[in-house]
Amino acid sequence: MNIAIVGTGYVGLVTGTCFAETGANVICVDTNKEKIEALKKGVIPIYEPGLEDMVLRNTKAGRLRFTTSLEECLDEVSIVFSAVGTPPNEDGSADLQYVLNVARTIGACMNKYVLVVTKSTVPVGTAKKVKAVIQEELACRGVSVDFDVASNPEFLKEGNAISDFMTPDRVVVGVESQRAKELMTKLYRPFLLNNFRVIFMDIPSAEMTKYAANSMLATRISFMNDIANLCELVGADVNMVRAGIGSDTRIGRKFLYPGCGYGGSCFPKDVKALIKTAEEHGYTMRVLKMVEEVNEAQKDILFRKLSAFYEGNLKGKVIALWGLAFKPETDDMREAPALVLIEKLKAAGCVIRAYDPAAMDEARRRVGDSIYYARDMYDALLDADALLMVTEWKEFRLPAWGVIKKTMNRPVIFDGRNIYDAEELKELDIVYHCIGK
Repeated sequence: MNIAIVGTGYVGLVTGTCFAETGANVICVDTNKEKIEALKKGVIPIYEPGLEDMVLRNTKAGRLRFTTSLEECLDEVSIVFSAVGTPPNEDGSADLQYVLNVARTIGACMNKYVLVVTKSTVPVGTAKKVKAVIQEELACRGVSVDFDVASNPEFLKEGNAISDFMTPDRVVVGVESQRAKELMTKLYRPFLLNNFRVIFMDIPSAEMTKYAANSMLATRISFMNDIANLCELVGADVNMVRAGIGSDTRIGRKFLYPGCGYGGSCFPKDVKALIKTAEEHGYTMRVLKMVEEVNEAQKDILFRKLSAFYEGNLKGKVIALWGLAFKPETDDMREAPALVLIEKLKAAGCVIRAYDPAAMDEARRRVGDSIYYARDMYDALLDADALLMVTEWKEFRLPAWGVIKKTMNRPVIFDGRNIYDAEELKELDIVYHCIGK
């Protein structure tokens, strides 16, 4: 099967590469000439474990190609996936200009049947807009060509995207014709052989499913952060509470970890977009508004704890940060709690020494030279008055406590992800503060 993936960002590149891995002939399209030339040379623009090897393998096999022209390859393919960005507008709504530009190009160039599948996260009703734009372009050309639209939202976790795609919990597909359903069934047949679930539904329901799933996960995170903050006030231990409620099979254990707030390319954007969609239809998403409010406040929690510890006297304090990406196994810093933390620390007059295993270049691009970028995790601790543990990378989990005590000016740790043992650090005479205890 021949398919095209428009957009070589996180979703598009992973999707195209994984389909190629299952035997499909994939053409990845992007208007960024430099990115396409780099991909042809095997240079991957994002950090995702396992992706580089898979790209190189499938490019060498001839199943994965890269181009800047959708027009030139449109006649070769039977399915076009639109995986371009949908950044938030100032009002929180999703910016659909890139999605509609793809539709416009397809309508202006298509000469035979093609199934147009939206892979990007888009509001309910986007498929109708895509269909209308294609029909408008066909009418302008005075031609009649059959086509279908479909929705196939992604459910990829950054840092685990390859596994999520190749062994999914479920694949959600929204279609409006039998022909489209048959094509998508054929494409996902390698997954069906392993009894993975492909759930077919109408297109609006598929579009809504993606937003609802991410909003539910965001809600669990904010709920646990709220509970953690209350635990501190009443003397409870949120880790024990989490174990207690997570053992209830109706609730489960996932996404019940308190911390310093969620970030990334999905949860913040999708929560905002769903709130905006509701407003456009005269409805208020009251729960999600509070989810967003709790999360924004939680991004300040490490700064508030640090400020309280030093009684507001932070000017000149050397603060070490472990972790800059919004989560481990990615270099993505979009909406990362570390960005909020850095701005707070800078405003308070702190000297910041930061380290992240993958996101140092991205941090330089976003923050500039106003902080010190450490060579490694221990270099970040040199003469530090406090360590703020922001992102729970594996290499941070079992540090050399003796080295930490000798390196820091004062061994004080504020753990934003609750990964350390409070009793162990107490015995080592290290001051330890976590979330919800």
